[in-house]
Amino acid sequence: MNPRTRSQEPAAGRRLPPSRPAFYALKGGGWRDYLTLLHPPYTLWHLSYVILGAALAPALHYDRLAATVVAFFLALGVGAHALDELAGRPLRTRIARRTLVVLALAGLGGAIGIGLAGAVAVSPLLLIFIAAGAFLAPAYNLEWFGGRFHSGFWFAAAWGAFPFLTGYFAQAETFEPPAAFGAVAVFLLSLVQRTLSSRVRSLRRRVRSIEGRVLYDDGTIGDLDRSWALAADERALLLLSLAVPVAAVAALAARM
Repeated sequence: MNPRTRSQEPAAGRRLPPSRPAFYALKGGGWRDYLTLLHPPYTLWHLSYVILGAALAPALHYDRLAATVVAFFLALGVGAHALDELAGRPLRTRIARRTLVVLALAGLGGAIGIGLAGAVAVSPLLLIFIAAGAFLAPAYNLEWFGGRFHSGFWFAAAWGAFPFLTGYFAQAETFEPPAAFGAVAVFLLSLVQRTLSSRVRSLRRRVRSIEGRVLYDDGTIGDLDRSWALAADERALLLLSLAVPVAAVAALAARM
C-alpha cells in the first residue's frame, strides 16, 4: 500500500517567500507600521503584569494604577519598541530613523515625567524604579555593554518582574510576601515567552527554506515547512497573550 500524502509537491529544495517578521505584523507602510511597532499582543501582555502587581497589593488606588499603566505603555509599548526597531529593523517597518528617535525619546520621557510626578505624590522611593526603567529600556534594546543585558534573564527581569513590582509598590509603597511570589511567577512566564518567541523569531526572520517530511502512523506523509514549524509555538504565544490579560482583569475585578 502506498502512503498517502497531504501535499502533492515535495518540500525538498522548495524556497519559501519572505515571511512576515512577526505573527502580529501588518502589511508594511503607513499607519500599519506604527501599529506593528507597538507589538500589540506583547505590550498588552506586559502591561497586564502592572495590573497583576497592583491587584495583589493590600490597597488599590485606581489613579495610581492608571498612571502606572500609562507610564509603562509609553516606556515599553512606544519607547522601548522604537529603540528596538532603531537598532536593527527587526519588524522591517518603513518608519524614518528620525521618527523612531522622536518616538523613543517621547515614550521614555513621558514615562519618566509620570514617574517623577508619582515620586512627589506617592513616595520618593519611586525614583529607584524610574532610574531602573530609564536604564533597562536602552540597555536591553540597544544591546549596551556587548549585549550583556540582552538575554533571557534580563528580558524576564525587565519586562516581567519589573512591571509587576512597580505596579505593586505604586500601590503599597512597600513589599510584602505576595510581591515576591508574584514577581517569580511573572519572571517565569516571561522566560516561557522568551523561549517560544526566540525560536519563532529565528524561523520568521532568518529561515528561507525548510526541507523534510513527516510519516504518521496511519501512513500519511506531511511536508515539514515553515508553517508547520511555526504553528505550535505561535499558537502558544497567542493564547498566552490572551490568557495573561484575562487573568489580570480577573484579579482586578476581584478587588472591586
